[in-house]
Amino acid sequence: MDYHLVSVPASGNRQNTFQNLKGKLAEFANTYSFSIPEFKIGTLDALVLLSDELVKYDITFEQSVNKIVDLMRTLLKDQQNELASCLKVNDKDVDAYVKSFQWNTMKYRTDKSLQETTELLHQDMVSADNVLKNKMNSYTQTKSALQALQRKETGNLSVKNLNGIVKKEHCVLNSDYLTTLVVAVPKSLVKRWYSVYETLTQMIVPRSSVKVAEDDEYALFTVTLFQRVAEEFTHKAREERFIVRDFQYDENAMEKQKKEAEETISSEREQQQIIIRLAKTNFSEVFSAWVHLKALRIFVESVLRYGLPPDFTSVVIEPKPKSQSKVEDSLMAQYGHLGGVYGQRSKKNEARDEHLDHEFQNVNDSSYKPWVQFDLHFDPIRK
Repeated sequence: MDYHLVSVPASGNRQNTFQNLKGKLAEFANTYSFSIPEFKIGTLDALVLLSDELVKYDITFEQSVNKIVDLMRTLLKDQQNELASCLKVNDKDVDAYVKSFQWNTMKYRTDKSLQETTELLHQDMVSADNVLKNKMNSYTQTKSALQALQRKETGNLSVKNLNGIVKKEHCVLNSDYLTTLVVAVPKSLVKRWYSVYETLTQMIVPRSSVKVAEDDEYALFTVTLFQRVAEEFTHKAREERFIVRDFQYDENAMEKQKKEAEETISSEREQQQIIIRLAKTNFSEVFSAWVHLKALRIFVESVLRYGLPPDFTSVVIEPKPKSQSKVEDSLMAQYGHLGGVYGQRSKKNEARDEHLDHEFQNVNDSSYKPWVQFDLHFDPIRK
Protein backbone atom coordinates (compact mmCIF):
# COMPACT_ATOMS: atom_id res chain seq x y z
CA MET A 1 0.00 0.00 0.00
CA ASP A 2 1.60 3.21 -1.21
CA TYR A 3 0.05 6.64 -0.85
CA HIS A 4 1.27 10.16 -1.46
CA LEU A 5 0.02 12.74 1.02
CA VAL A 6 0.25 15.98 -0.92
CA SER A 7 -0.63 19.61 -0.34
CA VAL A 8 -0.74 22.40 -2.92
CA PRO A 9 -1.76 26.08 -2.70
CA ALA A 10 -5.55 26.48 -2.72
CA SER A 11 -5.65 30.05 -4.11
CA GLY A 12 -8.59 30.80 -1.86
CA ASN A 13 -10.77 27.87 -2.96
CA ARG A 14 -9.84 24.49 -1.50
CA GLN A 15 -12.74 22.54 -2.98
CA ASN A 16 -12.10 23.76 -6.52
CA THR A 17 -8.39 23.01 -6.12
CA PHE A 18 -9.22 19.49 -4.95
CA GLN A 19 -11.60 18.84 -7.85
CA ASN A 20 -9.10 20.21 -10.36
CA LEU A 21 -6.30 18.07 -8.98
CA LYS A 22 -8.52 15.00 -8.90
CA GLY A 23 -9.55 15.55 -12.51
CA LYS A 24 -5.99 16.05 -13.76
CA LEU A 25 -4.85 12.81 -12.06
CA ALA A 26 -7.94 10.70 -12.83
CA GLU A 27 -6.21 8.72 -15.58
CA PHE A 28 -3.22 7.82 -13.41
CA ALA A 29 -4.42 7.77 -9.79
CA ASN A 30 -7.29 7.79 -7.34
CA THR A 31 -7.38 11.01 -5.35
CA TYR A 32 -9.09 11.54 -1.99
CA SER A 33 -9.48 14.54 0.26
CA PHE A 34 -7.13 14.53 3.25
CA SER A 35 -8.89 16.70 5.79
CA ILE A 36 -6.60 18.72 8.07
CA PRO A 37 -8.06 21.26 10.54
CA GLU A 38 -6.69 24.70 11.40
CA PHE A 39 -4.17 24.69 14.24
CA LYS A 40 -2.67 27.27 16.56
CA ILE A 41 0.47 28.13 14.63
CA GLY A 42 2.68 30.09 17.00
CA THR A 43 5.95 31.47 15.65
CA LEU A 44 7.65 30.44 12.41
CA ASP A 45 10.82 29.77 14.40
CA ALA A 46 8.95 27.19 16.42
CA LEU A 47 7.51 25.64 13.24
CA VAL A 48 10.97 25.17 11.78
CA LEU A 49 12.12 23.35 14.94
CA LEU A 50 8.94 21.28 14.98
CA SER A 51 9.42 20.34 11.33
CA ASP A 52 12.73 18.69 12.22
CA GLU A 53 11.18 16.88 15.19
CA LEU A 54 8.35 15.54 13.07
CA VAL A 55 10.81 13.94 10.66
CA LYS A 56 12.32 11.92 13.54
CA TYR A 57 8.94 11.01 14.99
CA ASP A 58 7.65 9.88 11.61
CA ILE A 59 10.43 7.30 11.39
CA THR A 60 9.78 6.14 14.97
CA PHE A 61 6.04 5.75 14.37
CA GLU A 62 6.60 3.73 11.20
CA GLN A 63 8.99 1.42 13.05
CA SER A 64 6.44 0.95 15.83
CA VAL A 65 3.69 0.05 13.35
CA ASN A 66 5.94 -2.47 11.59
CA LYS A 67 7.02 -4.05 14.89
CA ILE A 68 3.40 -4.65 15.84
CA VAL A 69 2.67 -6.22 12.44
CA ASP A 70 5.79 -8.41 12.66
CA LEU A 71 4.71 -9.56 16.12
CA MET A 72 1.21 -10.48 14.96
CA ARG A 73 2.61 -12.25 11.90
CA THR A 74 4.83 -14.35 14.15
CA LEU A 75 2.06 -15.21 16.61
CA LEU A 76 -0.39 -16.01 13.82
CA LYS A 77 2.25 -18.06 12.00
CA ASP A 78 1.86 -16.09 8.75
CA GLN A 79 -1.85 -16.87 8.36
CA GLN A 80 -2.61 -13.99 5.99
CA ASN A 81 -6.40 -14.08 6.42
CA GLU A 82 -6.08 -13.94 10.19
CA LEU A 83 -3.49 -11.19 9.96
CA ALA A 84 -5.64 -9.08 7.66
CA SER A 85 -8.57 -9.30 10.07
CA CYS A 86 -6.35 -7.96 12.86
CA LEU A 87 -5.10 -4.93 10.94
CA LYS A 88 -8.00 -2.58 11.49
CA VAL A 89 -7.96 1.10 12.39
CA ASN A 90 -11.10 2.28 14.16
CA ASP A 91 -12.83 -0.84 12.79
CA LYS A 92 -11.86 0.07 9.22
CA ASP A 93 -9.39 -1.53 6.86
CA VAL A 94 -6.15 0.45 6.72
CA ASP A 95 -6.90 1.40 3.14
CA ALA A 96 -10.35 2.76 3.99
CA TYR A 97 -9.05 4.61 7.04
CA VAL A 98 -6.41 6.50 5.06
CA LYS A 99 -8.79 7.35 2.23
CA SER A 100 -11.46 8.69 4.60
CA PHE A 101 -9.15 10.22 7.21
CA GLN A 102 -10.71 12.75 9.57
CA TRP A 103 -8.78 14.47 12.35
CA ASN A 104 -9.82 13.15 15.77
CA THR A 105 -10.69 16.45 17.45
CA MET A 106 -11.92 14.72 20.62
CA LYS A 107 -8.55 13.09 21.26
CA TYR A 108 -6.24 15.69 19.71
CA ARG A 109 -7.81 19.06 20.33
CA THR A 110 -7.05 21.77 17.80
CA ASP A 111 -6.93 24.50 20.46
CA LYS A 112 -3.67 22.99 21.72
CA SER A 113 -0.36 24.10 20.27
CA LEU A 114 1.20 22.05 17.51
CA GLN A 115 4.03 21.14 19.86
CA GLU A 116 1.59 19.86 22.50
CA THR A 117 -0.32 17.82 19.94
CA THR A 118 2.91 16.32 18.60
CA GLU A 119 4.01 15.35 22.09
CA LEU A 120 0.62 13.80 22.85
CA LEU A 121 0.82 11.69 19.70
CA HIS A 122 4.32 10.59 20.66
CA GLN A 123 3.24 9.73 24.21
CA ASP A 124 0.37 7.62 22.87
CA MET A 125 2.80 5.67 20.69
CA VAL A 126 5.36 5.18 23.50
CA SER A 127 2.66 4.12 25.96
CA ALA A 128 1.27 1.54 23.54
CA ASP A 129 4.78 0.24 22.87
CA ASN A 130 5.59 -0.11 26.57
CA VAL A 131 2.39 -1.97 27.45
CA LEU A 132 2.94 -4.45 24.63
CA LYS A 133 6.63 -4.82 25.52
CA ASN A 134 5.80 -5.72 29.14
CA LYS A 135 3.23 -8.30 28.04
CA MET A 136 5.74 -9.75 25.58
CA ASN A 137 8.39 -10.10 28.30
CA SER A 138 5.99 -12.16 30.38
CA TYR A 139 4.95 -14.22 27.36
CA THR A 140 8.56 -14.84 26.36
CA GLN A 141 9.34 -16.24 29.82
CA THR A 142 6.37 -18.59 29.63
CA LYS A 143 7.27 -19.60 26.08
CA SER A 144 10.85 -20.34 27.15
CA ALA A 145 9.60 -22.45 30.06
CA LEU A 146 7.37 -24.42 27.68
CA GLN A 147 10.21 -24.95 25.21
CA ALA A 148 12.43 -26.17 28.05
CA LEU A 149 9.79 -28.71 29.04
CA GLN A 150 9.39 -29.81 25.42
CA ARG A 151 13.15 -30.20 25.01
CA LYS A 152 13.19 -32.48 28.04
CA GLU A 153 10.58 -34.66 26.37
CA THR A 154 12.19 -34.82 22.95
CA GLY A 155 15.95 -34.68 23.58
CA ASN A 156 18.40 -37.54 23.93
CA LEU A 157 19.11 -39.32 27.21
CA SER A 158 21.72 -36.76 28.24
CA VAL A 159 19.02 -34.07 28.57
CA LYS A 160 15.67 -35.87 28.44
CA ASN A 161 13.33 -35.97 31.41
CA LEU A 162 13.93 -39.32 33.11
CA ASN A 163 10.65 -39.63 34.95
CA GLY A 164 8.98 -42.76 33.65
CA ILE A 165 12.30 -44.10 32.32
CA VAL A 166 14.11 -44.73 35.61
CA LYS A 167 11.89 -46.98 37.75
CA LYS A 168 11.68 -47.45 41.48
CA GLU A 169 13.48 -50.79 41.27
CA HIS A 170 16.50 -49.10 39.68
CA CYS A 171 17.18 -46.94 42.73
CA VAL A 172 18.32 -47.34 46.31
CA LEU A 173 15.83 -45.36 48.36
CA ASN A 174 15.64 -44.23 51.99
CA SER A 175 19.24 -45.21 52.81
CA ASP A 176 21.33 -43.23 55.25
CA TYR A 177 24.56 -44.08 53.43
CA LEU A 178 23.94 -45.23 49.87
CA THR A 179 22.57 -43.40 46.85
CA THR A 180 21.95 -44.18 43.18
CA LEU A 181 23.27 -41.95 40.40
CA VAL A 182 21.96 -42.04 36.85
CA VAL A 183 24.60 -41.64 34.15
CA ALA A 184 24.26 -41.00 30.40
CA VAL A 185 27.16 -42.65 28.57
CA PRO A 186 27.94 -42.01 24.88
CA LYS A 187 27.37 -45.28 23.07
CA SER A 188 30.94 -45.26 21.80
CA LEU A 189 32.13 -45.30 25.44
CA VAL A 190 29.92 -48.06 26.87
CA LYS A 191 32.79 -50.56 27.06
CA ARG A 192 34.90 -47.93 28.76
CA TRP A 193 32.10 -47.35 31.30
CA TYR A 194 31.95 -51.02 32.25
CA SER A 195 35.72 -51.16 32.70
CA VAL A 196 36.21 -48.03 34.81
CA TYR A 197 33.06 -47.06 36.71
CA GLU A 198 33.97 -49.13 39.80
CA THR A 199 37.38 -47.42 40.04
CA LEU A 200 36.47 -43.78 39.42
CA THR A 201 36.33 -43.29 43.21
CA GLN A 202 36.33 -45.42 46.31
CA MET A 203 33.11 -46.71 47.90
CA ILE A 204 31.40 -47.83 44.66
CA VAL A 205 29.15 -50.87 45.12
CA PRO A 206 30.70 -53.55 42.88
CA ARG A 207 28.69 -54.71 39.87
CA SER A 208 25.93 -52.24 40.78
CA SER A 209 25.67 -50.62 37.32
CA VAL A 210 22.50 -51.45 35.38
CA LYS A 211 21.63 -50.33 31.88
CA VAL A 212 18.19 -48.73 32.07
CA ALA A 213 17.64 -47.44 28.52
CA GLU A 214 19.38 -46.38 25.33
CA ASP A 215 18.77 -44.23 22.26
CA ASP A 216 20.78 -43.48 19.14
CA GLU A 217 23.40 -41.47 21.05
CA TYR A 218 23.50 -42.56 24.70
CA ALA A 219 23.06 -45.53 27.00
CA LEU A 220 21.60 -44.78 30.43
CA PHE A 221 23.09 -46.52 33.46
CA THR A 222 22.51 -46.49 37.18
CA VAL A 223 25.32 -46.93 39.68
CA THR A 224 25.12 -47.30 43.47
CA LEU A 225 27.71 -45.71 45.75
CA PHE A 226 28.14 -44.09 49.13
CA GLN A 227 26.60 -40.63 49.36
CA ARG A 228 29.86 -39.09 50.60
CA VAL A 229 31.63 -39.77 47.27
CA ALA A 230 28.77 -38.78 44.95
CA GLU A 231 30.22 -35.35 44.16
CA GLU A 232 33.71 -36.72 43.53
CA PHE A 233 32.27 -39.45 41.31
CA THR A 234 30.40 -36.81 39.27
CA HIS A 235 33.62 -34.88 38.61
CA LYS A 236 35.57 -38.00 37.68
CA ALA A 237 32.77 -39.18 35.40
CA ARG A 238 32.76 -35.81 33.62
CA GLU A 239 36.48 -36.25 32.86
CA GLU A 240 35.58 -39.50 31.12
CA ARG A 241 32.76 -37.76 29.18
CA PHE A 242 30.11 -39.58 31.23
CA ILE A 243 27.16 -37.32 32.11
CA VAL A 244 25.74 -37.72 35.62
CA ARG A 245 22.12 -36.65 35.41
CA ASP A 246 20.52 -34.48 38.07
CA PHE A 247 17.79 -36.93 39.06
CA GLN A 248 15.96 -37.93 42.22
CA TYR A 249 13.34 -40.64 42.02
CA ASP A 250 9.84 -39.43 42.93
CA GLU A 251 6.88 -41.72 42.42
CA ASN A 252 4.62 -38.67 41.97
CA ALA A 253 6.96 -36.99 39.49
CA MET A 254 5.12 -38.16 36.37
CA GLU A 255 1.87 -36.67 37.58
CA LYS A 256 3.60 -33.42 38.62
CA GLN A 257 5.37 -33.26 35.27
CA LYS A 258 2.11 -33.76 33.35
CA LYS A 259 0.35 -31.12 35.42
CA GLU A 260 3.20 -28.64 34.96
CA ALA A 261 3.19 -29.18 31.19
CA GLU A 262 -0.59 -28.74 30.95
CA GLU A 263 -0.50 -25.56 33.05
CA THR A 264 2.38 -24.11 31.04
CA ILE A 265 0.70 -24.89 27.71
CA SER A 266 -2.54 -23.33 28.94
CA SER A 267 -0.73 -20.24 30.22
CA GLU A 268 1.21 -19.84 26.96
CA ARG A 269 -1.96 -20.04 24.86
CA GLU A 270 -3.83 -17.64 27.13
CA GLN A 271 -1.00 -15.10 27.11
CA GLN A 272 -0.69 -15.41 23.34
CA GLN A 273 -4.36 -14.56 22.87
CA ILE A 274 -4.03 -11.60 25.24
CA ILE A 275 -1.06 -10.30 23.26
CA ILE A 276 -2.86 -10.73 19.92
CA ARG A 277 -5.84 -8.75 21.25
CA LEU A 278 -3.53 -6.09 22.67
CA ALA A 279 -1.53 -5.94 19.43
CA LYS A 280 -4.76 -5.41 17.46
CA THR A 281 -5.70 -2.52 19.74
CA ASN A 282 -2.20 -1.07 19.64
CA PHE A 283 -2.03 -1.32 15.88
CA SER A 284 -5.23 0.67 15.57
CA GLU A 285 -3.99 3.33 17.98
CA VAL A 286 -0.44 3.61 16.67
CA PHE A 287 -1.37 3.56 12.99
CA SER A 288 -4.01 6.23 13.63
CA ALA A 289 -1.47 8.32 15.53
CA TRP A 290 1.00 7.87 12.65
CA VAL A 291 -1.48 9.22 10.09
CA HIS A 292 -2.29 12.13 12.43
CA LEU A 293 1.44 12.82 12.63
CA LYS A 294 1.61 12.81 8.83
CA ALA A 295 -1.22 15.36 8.82
CA LEU A 296 0.78 17.56 11.20
CA ARG A 297 3.79 17.32 8.91
CA ILE A 298 1.64 18.36 5.94
CA PHE A 299 0.25 21.33 7.88
CA VAL A 300 3.61 22.53 9.25
CA GLU A 301 5.46 22.17 5.96
CA SER A 302 2.64 23.81 4.01
CA VAL A 303 2.73 26.87 6.28
CA LEU A 304 6.51 27.06 5.97
CA ARG A 305 6.43 26.72 2.19
CA TYR A 306 3.27 28.57 1.21
CA GLY A 307 3.18 31.14 4.02
CA LEU A 308 0.41 32.62 6.18
CA PRO A 309 -2.49 32.53 6.49
CA PRO A 310 -2.77 28.78 5.77
CA ASP A 311 -4.31 28.35 2.31
CA PHE A 312 -3.70 24.92 0.86
CA THR A 313 -5.51 21.77 -0.20
CA SER A 314 -4.27 18.39 1.06
CA VAL A 315 -5.05 15.10 -0.65
CA VAL A 316 -4.28 11.39 -0.61
CA ILE A 317 -3.04 10.17 -3.99
CA GLU A 318 -3.11 6.45 -4.75
CA PRO A 319 -1.22 5.85 -8.02
CA LYS A 320 -2.63 3.20 -10.32
CA PRO A 321 -0.34 0.27 -11.25
CA LYS A 322 2.71 1.37 -13.25
CA SER A 323 1.56 4.99 -13.21
CA GLN A 324 3.88 6.45 -10.58
CA SER A 325 5.97 8.45 -13.02
CA LYS A 326 2.86 9.75 -14.81
CA VAL A 327 1.46 11.01 -11.51
CA GLU A 328 4.68 12.91 -10.84
CA ASP A 329 4.74 14.28 -14.37
CA SER A 330 1.19 15.55 -14.01
CA LEU A 331 1.92 17.17 -10.65
CA MET A 332 5.06 18.73 -12.06
CA ALA A 333 3.14 20.16 -15.00
CA GLN A 334 0.63 21.78 -12.64
CA TYR A 335 2.83 22.77 -9.72
CA GLY A 336 6.42 22.75 -10.92
CA HIS A 337 6.40 26.55 -10.78
CA LEU A 338 6.09 26.42 -6.98
CA GLY A 339 9.84 25.89 -6.77
CA GLY A 340 10.21 29.54 -7.69
CA VAL A 341 7.19 30.97 -5.91
CA TYR A 342 6.83 29.62 -2.41
CA GLY A 343 10.48 30.22 -1.72
CA GLN A 344 10.37 34.00 -1.95
CA ARG A 345 12.55 35.26 0.86
CA SER A 346 11.21 37.18 3.81
CA LYS A 347 13.01 39.86 5.78
CA LYS A 348 10.86 39.05 8.79
CA ASN A 349 11.97 35.56 9.66
CA GLU A 350 15.50 34.19 9.39
CA ALA A 351 14.55 30.70 10.59
CA ARG A 352 12.03 30.31 7.77
CA ASP A 353 14.60 31.61 5.26
CA GLU A 354 17.12 29.01 6.47
CA HIS A 355 14.46 26.32 6.11
CA LEU A 356 13.73 27.46 2.56
CA ASP A 357 17.44 27.62 1.75
CA HIS A 358 17.69 24.00 2.81
CA GLU A 359 14.77 23.14 0.54
CA PHE A 360 16.37 24.87 -2.44
CA GLN A 361 19.59 22.93 -1.88
CA ASN A 362 17.52 19.85 -2.72
CA VAL A 363 16.21 21.13 -6.05
CA ASN A 364 18.66 18.96 -8.03
CA ASP A 365 17.85 15.95 -5.85
CA SER A 366 15.70 13.41 -7.71
CA SER A 367 13.46 13.09 -4.63
CA TYR A 368 12.80 16.83 -4.46
CA LYS A 369 9.21 17.99 -5.04
CA PRO A 370 8.17 21.67 -5.52
CA TRP A 371 4.92 20.84 -3.70
CA VAL A 372 4.59 19.41 -0.18
CA GLN A 373 4.56 15.62 -0.23
CA PHE A 374 5.05 12.88 2.33
CA ASP A 375 4.65 9.25 1.39
CA LEU A 376 2.89 6.59 3.42
CA HIS A 377 4.06 3.06 2.71
CA PHE A 378 2.54 0.09 4.47
CA ASP A 379 3.10 -3.52 3.46
CA PRO A 380 1.66 -6.00 5.99
CA ILE A 381 2.79 -9.08 4.07
CA ARG A 382 6.44 -8.07 3.88
CA LYS A 383 8.93 -10.53 5.32
